[in-house]
Parts: sequence; C-alpha cells; structure tokens
Amino acid sequence: MVSKAPADSLYSAGVDDLLLTIVLLVMGYLIGSLPMGVIVARLTGGTDPRTVGSGRTGGTNVLRAMGWWRALAVGLLDLAKGAVPILIARAADAPIEVQALTGVAAVLGSWKSVFLRFHGGRGVATGVGGMLAISPLIFVLAAPAFFIIIAVSRYVSLGSLLGTAFGGGLVVVFIIAGELEAAWLIYVVPSLAIIWVAHRDNIERLLAGAERRFDPTDRAATAPADDASKEPADPDATTPPGGDPGAPRDVPPA
Repeated sequence: MVSKAPADSLYSAGVDDLLLTIVLLVMGYLIGSLPMGVIVARLTGGTDPRTVGSGRTGGTNVLRAMGWWRALAVGLLDLAKGAVPILIARAADAPIEVQALTGVAAVLGSWKSVFLRFHGGRGVATGVGGMLAISPLIFVLAAPAFFIIIAVSRYVSLGSLLGTAFGGGLVVVFIIAGELEAAWLIYVVPSLAIIWVAHRDNIERLLAGAERRFDPTDRAATAPADDASKEPADPDATTPPGGDPGAPRDVPPA
C-alpha cells in the first residue's frame, strides 16, 4: 500500500504557507494604514493635518499643521510603518517574494487607510521605510537626492517623486551587480507606482507651474480646491485607533 504521508505533508505545508502569506499581507496593510499624523495630533492636542494644506496625513502636511517636532515624530513613525512589516515577514521566515508583497501592502495602507475611509498620505515615508529594511545602503545613497532636490527646487513633491525614482534605479543597479535579489522588484515597482499615482495632482500642478513651494513657516494654509476629494467625506466619522470619535471640522477654503 502506497503511503500518503508525503502528499499530506506537502498539502499541509502549502496551506500553512498560504495562511502565513495572508496573515502577513493583512498585517502589513493594517500597520501601513495607521494614520500617524492624526494619531499624533490626537495624542498631543495638535491640529489635525486633514484640516490644513493638502489635507494629507504625512509628515510634510503635519509640519504645516503642528510644527517640526511632531512632523519629525510622524516621519519616523511612517518610516517604521514600512520597515516593521517587512522585518516581521523576515522573522517569520517568509520567502523574499512574500516579504516584498507585505511591504507593498504597507505602502498601499499608507495611501488608502482603512481607518480614514481610504484616504491618507502619499506613501513616500512608508515606502522609504520599506527600502530601509531591504537595503540600508540604498536608503543612505538615495536620501541625499530627496533633500537636495527639495533644497534646490523647494518642491517636496518633486523631491519625493525623483528621490523615490532614484532609489528604484539604485535597486536595479544593485540587482545587476548581484548585491540584491531580483525578487525585491516585486516591492519596488508596485510601491513606486502607488507613490506616483498618489502624486498625480502634484504632477499636474508641477507641469502647469502651479505647484506650491515648500514653506516651513506656513502654518495656516487651507486645503486647495483640487485636493478637496482627498479630504474625509465626513471627518466626524473617521476614528483612527486610540482616537476619540470626534474629528475636527474642515477648514473652509480661503
């Protein structure tokens, strides 16, 4: 009689791998969805970033809403949102492909947060955090491009777009040089696509010469009309983890 034990073992292993993949992807998305800008505002009594500037919840708009220190905190937390899911997947001994997809899920969550009715940031810091977990050297090499472009042009959006593209180019160079597994393209390509799609309104304004230049002293800006669709439809109904049910009212455009 032929034993079925090996087949049963393979089936069990396949099911376990599938379940692990699903758990990691959901975990990555939920971690990425944590709206750190809103959470920091709630915990520290700051201005909700959804009511000023672009209405986004990322570090740049938090700077407009609450100043440098809380913006720095949000930036670091957003970096962690990208790095931690990949590190957890690695600790779970998941294949590189699954680690990469877990990172993509985090970037997606940062852009389309389930806690903010699928609004959020633009995924830049979370995407960069994922790259930090993948290759700290690429992170170190690409970071100056981001800051130099912003310093020269004073466009944060341009720095984000070209800085992430430069980082993606470095990944390709490292893969060709045999310093990085090609499977990490599963992370880089979708993440770059998400970040660039999330910046589509910025791209339109850059091409039209109407993009707003970075001004760290501007703390009273209201959301421009073409970003109105990115505001929560009903801010009172959005309650991120640890927050109270009442969200701030929208600031009417100037």
